[in-house]
Amino acid sequence: MLIQSSPLTHSNQYSADSACGHCDGVIRHEAWCITQNAGVQYAYQVVSDPALLSTGDHLILHALGAAWTPKRIVSRGRQ
Repeated sequence: MLIQSSPLTHSNQYSADSACGHCDGVIRHEAWCITQNAGVQYAYQVVSDPALLSTGDHLILHALGAAWTPKRIVSRGRQ
């Protein structure tokens, strides 16, 4: 009769240090990760630099009454 013993230590090649800094994916990135999704990457860039907003998105925001500017605009209606 053979008795198999389990190993005393468990080896895992992945660690928290190898996790993605954006989605914390260790084995694979999440679908919404900036490194994998062009839409998310565009949104991240536009938040960082409003000058990168596409003309179409600018028109949509304008039609909704929103201003996408690098400066914060304080509304006079609410204070």
